[in-house]
Amino acid sequence: MATKKSMWILFGILVISAWVLGSAIQARAETMNYKSYVWMNKREAVSVDDVEGHIVTLAQRGGFYVLENGEIATITRVSLNDLIKGAGWALSYETITFPDGATIVLKRQTTMTGAAGEVTSGESKSEILKGTGRFAGIKGTQSEKTKHLPAGKGEAGSKQVGEGTITYTLPSK
Repeated sequence: MATKKSMWILFGILVISAWVLGSAIQARAETMNYKSYVWMNKREAVSVDDVEGHIVTLAQRGGFYVLENGEIATITRVSLNDLIKGAGWALSYETITFPDGATIVLKRQTTMTGAAGEVTSGESKSEILKGTGRFAGIKGTQSEKTKHLPAGKGEAGSKQVGEGTITYTLPSK
């Protein structure tokens, strides 16, 4: 009888220990809210002969994020865009670089709307692929909404201003 009681006590201690340790290991999701400012560095466009105004472009952009905590990070983005009269989609890879050298690499999917043959706005969802430095082991997502401004004389393409959120977890230290 005492052995059965001891087994139940031991089992209870194991269950409680597993629950306490398990909850301590789980990381809490954090967020980074930001405003983005992005410009076109290079763009190559090719017409598609199926409908009027259909183009496929390969583009490279630069820019920066201003985070709500005051930190500023630069970005580089490479994208493949499929547009008909300014509306369509883009698949992009973006690297966010922080002043301390830490990076976050994203894979973005963007839906773009347009008018008069120009992109006017976009909505992106991203998956975090990897991080370095203080973001090593990062997991998470990003969402962003942008407004596009037409290219000025001599500029490679449109400029973008936007707002977004990165939601992420980091491994326990």
